Amino acid sequence: MPDGEAVYAANCVACHQATGQGVPGAFPPLAGGHAAELASADGGRDYLIHALLYGVQGPIEVAGATYNGLMPAWQQLSDAQIAAVLNYVTTAWDNAEVLADDVAPFAADEIAAARGGDLVGGADVLERRPDVP
Repeated sequence: MPDGEAVYAANCVACHQATGQGVPGAFPPLAGGHAAELASADGGRDYLIHALLYGVQGPIEVAGATYNGLMPAWQQLSDAQIAAVLNYVTTAWDNAEVLADDVAPFAADEIAAARGGDLVGGADVLERRPDVP
């Protein structure tokens, strides 16, 4: 399995920052429990996978703040890299404390199964985003 922190540093850090705090108004935080809350929510696991595969486009609200940056699709990453980075962001920055006990680690075969589905872009992914604080 690739190193999720290294995948994050190479691909995600410019927008979500090294601390996972994001950029106000543009890119939402992953820290502070947000990524873990998404992974634990009904439909959240699929949302996170689809966000990496197809991107996210449109405004979202996190902890009362609105973010409206464009997240690109990361389909060029391998299934193992995507699983590794999702495992990293859902457990880093104290997220592990918020992650539900029954949330299994992301696996490469799960990412592979989500490729080529009925989603065609970031707006489609946004429509399926679970409602989390």
